[in-house]
Amino acid sequence: MQLLAVNTPHTQKEFLELPIRLYKDDKYWIRPLDKDIENVFDPKTNKTFRKGSLERWIVVDGKGETVGRVAAFVNEKSKNKGNDQPTGGMGFFESINDQQVAFTLFDACKHWLEQKGLEAMDGPINFGDRDKWWGLLVDGFEIEPNYLQHYNFPYYQDLFEAYGFKTYFKQFTYGRKTRDPLSPKLAAKAEKLNRDKAYSFRYMRLKELEKYTEDFRIIYNQAWGGHGVPDMTRAQARSIIRQLKPIIDEKIVWFGYYNQDPIAFFIMLPEVNQIFKYLNGKLDLLGKLKFVWHKWRKTCNKMFGLVFGIVPAHQGKGVEGSLIMAARQMVQDDYHRYEDFEMNWIGDFNPKMLRVADQVGGHIAKTHITYRKLFDETKEFKRHPFI
Repeated sequence: MQLLAVNTPHTQKEFLELPIRLYKDDKYWIRPLDKDIENVFDPKTNKTFRKGSLERWIVVDGKGETVGRVAAFVNEKSKNKGNDQPTGGMGFFESINDQQVAFTLFDACKHWLEQKGLEAMDGPINFGDRDKWWGLLVDGFEIEPNYLQHYNFPYYQDLFEAYGFKTYFKQFTYGRKTRDPLSPKLAAKAEKLNRDKAYSFRYMRLKELEKYTEDFRIIYNQAWGGHGVPDMTRAQARSIIRQLKPIIDEKIVWFGYYNQDPIAFFIMLPEVNQIFKYLNGKLDLLGKLKFVWHKWRKTCNKMFGLVFGIVPAHQGKGVEGSLIMAARQMVQDDYHRYEDFEMNWIGDFNPKMLRVADQVGGHIAKTHITYRKLFDETKEFKRHPFI
């Protein structure tokens, strides 16, 4: 068995293609787009490289076959943020069911991070934002993964925990049938709030994209500004919406207003993995034609709840009820496009959003765990703080 750094075209190809061989008989796994994986490790496309660095490895067995892969990384902007010790990350772990292979990969990450002055590592996580490749799947293996979300074998949990990783936080993905009833509490909240005619709720119009982009930015900055999240600039907001535009279905992107000031959003998207599973990882010319074909055929019948936010001044007033009930009217009564609905993961450290998910009538469809490994195990382990 040999540990090899990923620094040649051959090792890069092996890193990318190992999951294809591992999951070839798993009917639920959906191959990620090659470009989405490659972009993580390309300094030209991943802005995290500006304040961070990474290393990758594969493990090759005695026959010369690749049997494992992993990446380790340090983000200088976040390594001390909210941590009692400087903490790095590891991710993109794949391995055969062999503890020696897994521990060789974990050790490579640990030693590399220690050399850079780190005292702990979280994993499996992304070298970038939390909305992608974050957490190990531990429940929900019979459901296809959503776009840019981890799917892995059940035995990975045993490998992580045997090495000494401990649960830093759990991540719950809620799911439901689109036309199942919602909580009566939501309807009651909506009925009460709707008496105040200063409130209004509407879905996005793509012909007014610039307006809704700015409304999105305003709400985002107010809703998350008190949680250590930097303000989103106009350029960043335009970039996000521009990337989403090819898949936006305007009838499932909802905004709330008070005296025409933007105060809330509930952004849902078609779950594009339901289309990408036909592309075999390739978004080349043929892949793009397949994408357009399946989009036109409306192959995707699942919605994905990307983000939900309410500005602080209007929290606790029932806005979530009115916003959700307005969207309900559309997707249950007027627009029978989607059969299933899943929400973006919610951390167990966010009880307010967990209550909203419960009120929407969802059940926990998938559970991921973000683990943390302290290199000095005599130190006290602490879970992620509640918000």
